Amino acid sequence: MQTRKIGSFDVSAIGLGCMVLSHAYGNPPDPKAAADVLLKALDFGYTHFDTASLYGFGANETLLGNTLKHRRREFFLASKCGMFRGASGGKEIDGHPAVLKQNLEDSLKRLQTDVIDLYYLHRWDKRVPIEDSIGALADMVKSGKVRAIGLSEVSAATLRKAHAVHPIAAMQSEYSLWTRNPEIAVLDACRELGVAFVAFSPLARAFLTGDIRDPVQLPPKDIRLAMPRFQAPHFQKNLELLDGFAQIARENDCTMAQLCLAWLLHKAPHIIPIPATTRLDHLADNARAADVKLKPCAMEKMEALVNPQTVSGPRYNAAQLPEIDTEGD
Repeated sequence: MQTRKIGSFDVSAIGLGCMVLSHAYGNPPDPKAAADVLLKALDFGYTHFDTASLYGFGANETLLGNTLKHRRREFFLASKCGMFRGASGGKEIDGHPAVLKQNLEDSLKRLQTDVIDLYYLHRWDKRVPIEDSIGALADMVKSGKVRAIGLSEVSAATLRKAHAVHPIAAMQSEYSLWTRNPEIAVLDACRELGVAFVAFSPLARAFLTGDIRDPVQLPPKDIRLAMPRFQAPHFQKNLELLDGFAQIARENDCTMAQLCLAWLLHKAPHIIPIPATTRLDHLADNARAADVKLKPCAMEKMEALVNPQTVSGPRYNAAQLPEIDTEGD
């Protein structure tokens, strides 16, 4: 696969978001099937694997550790701290330096590795100055346990404050045709600072693949059921976009998923999408998106069809919005 840069590292132009192998989109696959996805990803040329302490409350890191420890030198490993399973058993956001350093030790143990290539602050804990949290991650780099640090779901202003403390190698946020918030200021800030932009949910949480035509298809515990765009009346309005998007995919001789990823790769060379999947056919399909050559005017057609004015509903509900620090949410 083609490569792109995260700091001084070359990584596959399309990475693998590992969350759904343990967490979030309903019932995850059994461990053997999940391991098969990880191993096949290496065969398909993926060299960038993205996990987090939060995913499955440690189960996802454990899965990667058990499956890939013998092939550790073959891929770039990214994980995240600051959002994890708290003492109450639920999700906790805590950016205090001592907590982040304990998160790291826990992650290293689960991942069965001595070093994490890219360690993100998963969410900025607004009770703690960003400079303090980044200072803790900088200490991790000095210790040799982390090679580069990143941020997730923060504004351009917060990114600049963090970068002044220690170089930020990557910024990760949701970015797709139907979530365009990073275009307000973050993408420009990343380009100016030399920061890679890692786009999660690049397939619009699978909506723009055309595979979800009714929310009843989603399992009861799927986190998308709590997202406004997958609820009435927004979902029905968003369905009106799919036929036109499918037509653009046909015009460019690719699948709808590949069209989503090709759009991101054509937007800027510092953008790296990390689609997630539990299926081997989708894994192969996504990998081939790096070779899609879009026809003239394809970008304009896509952006005219799917944009903040045509997509109905916010990406998160009111309870989730306070967790993030991004422009326009």
